Amino acid sequence: MSHEKKLNELEATAICGNDISSSCLYVSALAIAYAGQYAWIALLIVGAVLFLFRKIYGEVVGALPLNGGAYNVLLNTTSKRNAALAACLTILSYMATAVISASEAMHYLHTLWHGLPIIGATLGLLGLFLVLTILGISESAKVAVGIFLVHLASLTILVACAVWYLATHGVDNLTLNFQLPVKGGSILGALFFGFSAAMLGISGFESSANFVEEQAPGVFQKTLRNMWVVVSFFNPVIAFLAIAVLPMVEVGEHTETLLSHLGNTTGGRWLGILISIDAVAVLSGAVLTSFVGVSGLMKRMTLDRILPQFFLKENKAGSNYLILIVFFVLCVSVLLITNGQLGPLSGVYTISFLSVMAFFALGNFLLKSKRPKLPRPVYAGILTVTLALLGILVALYGNIKIHPDYLIVFLQYFLPAMLVVYVMLNRTAILNLILAAANSFATHSPRVSRLSRLKVLHLLRELHKQEFVFFTKGDNVSNLNKVMAYVVENEFTTRLKIVTLLKPGEQYSPELLTDIRVLDRAYEQIEVDFVTMEGQFGPELIDQLSKEWGIPKNFMFIGSPGNQFPYHVSELGGVRLII
Repeated sequence: MSHEKKLNELEATAICGNDISSSCLYVSALAIAYAGQYAWIALLIVGAVLFLFRKIYGEVVGALPLNGGAYNVLLNTTSKRNAALAACLTILSYMATAVISASEAMHYLHTLWHGLPIIGATLGLLGLFLVLTILGISESAKVAVGIFLVHLASLTILVACAVWYLATHGVDNLTLNFQLPVKGGSILGALFFGFSAAMLGISGFESSANFVEEQAPGVFQKTLRNMWVVVSFFNPVIAFLAIAVLPMVEVGEHTETLLSHLGNTTGGRWLGILISIDAVAVLSGAVLTSFVGVSGLMKRMTLDRILPQFFLKENKAGSNYLILIVFFVLCVSVLLITNGQLGPLSGVYTISFLSVMAFFALGNFLLKSKRPKLPRPVYAGILTVTLALLGILVALYGNIKIHPDYLIVFLQYFLPAMLVVYVMLNRTAILNLILAAANSFATHSPRVSRLSRLKVLHLLRELHKQEFVFFTKGDNVSNLNKVMAYVVENEFTTRLKIVTLLKPGEQYSPELLTDIRVLDRAYEQIEVDFVTMEGQFGPELIDQLSKEWGIPKNFMFIGSPGNQFPYHVSELGGVRLII
């Protein structure tokens, strides 16, 4: 995706639409497994919850139109630790997306090539996309558009053939299915469990927020609307038609390839083949989206010093190959642990994805309270955000209640990921503990202790030498104190530049210098450098100072701008809002 030429509505919709609409190929079967004949109603409820999230995402990403999704939102409204938590959940979501999509693609291919070993083929497909992304191949907008349009056409043909089949064969099967015992013991129970499982059908809705900077102005809102229309129509309709056409026992027998079986039944072998080919293409596109998305997110986390710096190593194609290899290994491990079964995979996927959605709702609340002056194109009411968050929490509870063992699989990946992040975010404290231990062993082994101390001291110096910048217009001491506290709590540094920009002939306030000197003494671990210069704050000045001082833009901070601010946050190159 080019940063010069912005993506139009169709291109952006296709890239994220391939991700979310690929769930149409398996979510109907999942919903029917838990809600039976009422699965289509559960999927309609899912569409209603997604409608609420259109405004939530629209407000949050409209106010902070930067790549990174939930990680970016929390990074600019709360602490780096909270942002890292959301990032870990997003990585797990990408991982489960890749494995489910690859596995489902091979299940559909198996309907055309019956001798295909599904687990081996899934590993092969994941390996193929590892190689392609290492070579530098990412989403091509034109290819994404082609796959998306073919996918929509295939689903439309399937719906039309199923409707024609019912018109010519009658609805006796639908009547028989509605006479079966209700799953869950009651309609309410069926809808609860069906809704919880069916929330997998909106996974991918967050993907548009991860490449918002590459979209043309006004496109992001339209991608949210278009994704909502696609899944809110096709998912309930396909589930209803499957219940109307197929005996319930057949749905259970063809969980992984329900749509191709529905195509075989309603249109003949040709339609089953078309659906299978389409499924392989669109699900493969979702695998590619996962590799590209996780690479961008983990690179951003590494630049923010949340992950080890060796992840920044690039090959000649400019790919962060170590990130991609680690992600591939994680995907292979979860595939082997779950043996490629859709249930456990969807459990891991749904828990991580729903948690990311919940963080977006919480991020919306934080944005309202902490960044009220930031301009935003839409506004989600408090009731809207509350209802959406409750819907997500109900779905999370339902998924854990259905299969508590899936929570164990999820935690097997989430806890180690958070442990790595915790170690990275607390490196100073850990290194100081090691230094203290080395000092205590000095009497027993002076040579080893001295070498250890020198090594640790070198690591601490390297860690803290990175300088940070805060631009101020003359903030009061309270705001400057918040800045100092934020830097101490969230960053590894002993140096902070506080920069104030002046108009020609203007003088800075003596009170400002006094406040800075007081804070410099109060925060002994931070050396404050007060810089005044003539200039106009904006993207050009940020570029200039970043190059002159060798300070990345994501290590430059500002307070939350108001309505009169002449630039959008996205134009500042990653400058962070911290007060």
